[in-house]
Amino acid sequence: MHFPKDYIFKYILLLAAPLGGVAGMQAQVNAEQVLTIGKNVLSMEDYLLSIQYFNLAIKAKPYLADPYFYRGIAKLSLDDYEGAIADCNLALERNKYKSEAYKVRGFAYMNTGRDSLAIEDFKHGLEYNPDDRYFLFYKGIAETELKRYERADSTFGYLLRRYPNFEDAYLANGRKELLRGDTVRAMENIDKALHLSKSLVNAYLLKAEIAARKSDWTEALANMDEAIRLRPDETDYYINRAYLRYNDEDFFGAMSDYNYSLQLEPDNTAALFNRALLRSQVKELSNAEKDFSKVLDLEPSNFYALYNRGLIRLELEKYRDALADFRKIAQQYPKFHPVYYAMAECYRQMGNLRLMADNIKTADRLVTNYVANPTKNPLDRPVISAGRNSTRHNGDTPETDEEFMVRFNQLQTNSNVDEQQLAFNDRIKGRVQDRNFNIAPQQPYFISFNPPEKSLRNITNYFRDLENLNRRQYIGRKFYLRSDSPMPSDQLSINNSFGIEEEFNNVISRSATPRPIDYFGRGVARVMLKNYDDAIIDLTKAIEGADDFISAYFARANAYYLKGISGHTSLPKDDKANDVSMLMPETSAIDFRMSLADLDKVITLAPNMPYAWFNKGIIYYQLQDYTSAIQCFSEAINIDPEFGEAYFNRGLSFLHQGNREKAFTDLSKAGESGVLTSYNLLKRIK
Repeated sequence: MHFPKDYIFKYILLLAAPLGGVAGMQAQVNAEQVLTIGKNVLSMEDYLLSIQYFNLAIKAKPYLADPYFYRGIAKLSLDDYEGAIADCNLALERNKYKSEAYKVRGFAYMNTGRDSLAIEDFKHGLEYNPDDRYFLFYKGIAETELKRYERADSTFGYLLRRYPNFEDAYLANGRKELLRGDTVRAMENIDKALHLSKSLVNAYLLKAEIAARKSDWTEALANMDEAIRLRPDETDYYINRAYLRYNDEDFFGAMSDYNYSLQLEPDNTAALFNRALLRSQVKELSNAEKDFSKVLDLEPSNFYALYNRGLIRLELEKYRDALADFRKIAQQYPKFHPVYYAMAECYRQMGNLRLMADNIKTADRLVTNYVANPTKNPLDRPVISAGRNSTRHNGDTPETDEEFMVRFNQLQTNSNVDEQQLAFNDRIKGRVQDRNFNIAPQQPYFISFNPPEKSLRNITNYFRDLENLNRRQYIGRKFYLRSDSPMPSDQLSINNSFGIEEEFNNVISRSATPRPIDYFGRGVARVMLKNYDDAIIDLTKAIEGADDFISAYFARANAYYLKGISGHTSLPKDDKANDVSMLMPETSAIDFRMSLADLDKVITLAPNMPYAWFNKGIIYYQLQDYTSAIQCFSEAINIDPEFGEAYFNRGLSFLHQGNREKAFTDLSKAGESGVLTSYNLLKRIK
């Protein structure tokens, strides 16, 4: 079973205790005041907002260590461990005596599996503060992770002699003994911790784990009940208790826990997967199929769910659907022999004895070759590791077919975090990396009559040509540049947009020679109303009246792009097509080319306009030309080094190319710049 170890992390946050009241902002940034505000915001767990304050302090006084240090704590709180390490490096470069930076960096190293480096940092910290209980605490945990149990004995021994009432140290020491295999000493330490505090959730979780190892389901359930009593909204705990109830043959109780966990987190894939398995056992096959399908909607590469859904469809006599599932597995894992036996059964039920025999022969040949030479002919073992599918061969970990299939169909005891969409006016705070946003590229920038929504990114969406239009007041309305959507979002806005269009209709109809700005204004209104063809006509007339009308070229590029997007929904890869444009409607390909041409014109007229490069990069991203997309996003970043959306989209492009290292760096920078989705994506791909 998997249980969280949050007793490690909570002491890091003590470093971010509020220091003084909130000071007013001055026209010229006062680094000390901004830093104080940032620390107060950090202590309130508003991590993304605190990062923006620390960014301001760094801009004002880049030689100070503290803004980097506290920004590192905020990134650590968002699970951006590489970002935290980088900031602690910068803090220590400016002040090598900033001992707390070793603590934060060491903890980040632990969370990235670099426990040896973590220990070195904790040793550095102990040189400055020999009796610091948290340095000792973390050092003991890191030594435990490296299975250096004798050193951990020494560290925890000294820590507990020095701080005999440090309850979490007893817990960590108990966990060490559990890993070592000494459950008696583990229980002694856990009981000591509970004697000091009855509200230690992790103590009950560890006791539940010990009881579960001994198959003492009654004792394990009693401890899980205590953990749930202390934290009734923790979805993972209900999933773990369901696992215990299942093993205690309380299927009704297990189902109840899965149902409740899905009330808390409707898209929790572990709960859905487990409930599907349980439903299949009690012959609720149709509902089980629905649960596995929901898992696959959320995790298309979850081959555990795909294989089990295929088996259920086979039992439901949906033979063609079952075959479709099995073929996907065989395509990804051609040496996964059980799937050929499953396909053979499908063909037998369908009366195709020839294909049945072919699949049985394929499976038998794979097994025979493996038995003859396991090293030369390994069998595929699909596994899910760190959120991704990979293939493990039998040579890596000896495992019989029976053992493998038992594991393939076992209940999960660790769950994913919820996948909820934040409403636009929700407060952006807390562990945003635990909110599974829909991962898609940041949207292009558009011209609109509606002002942009507030965001964490400290920008004004400045566009010189648009600003000049507004300043000269050619019309009675103001234009804005925004990146979410030019479309009206409610009935009032829709009515307002139609009203704007009608205003320009009247102006143009009354004028013998309408001005380019009038056609431009009506074109923008028509883009907002999704009337792309007429918008393009208006914007073309504006350009014909003023061939250096930068904003009109930009708006027409928007119209062509949106028209092209509306013509296709996805661009799947095809081995037979080298050019993705071959896979979309010809009209969409033409619209994208026209949009690119207009953006090139904008770049010619305004070379330092980052939004044109950004929008151009998005078109190439849609075309799956990730190399060109990266070049465009890089140009945007060169013009505006704090362009968070460009870092995010470039990071996604690097991911598509398989360059995880560069993707991590860009996504971390995007998160630092206020793009919420970055931290969730970082957590998923790690």
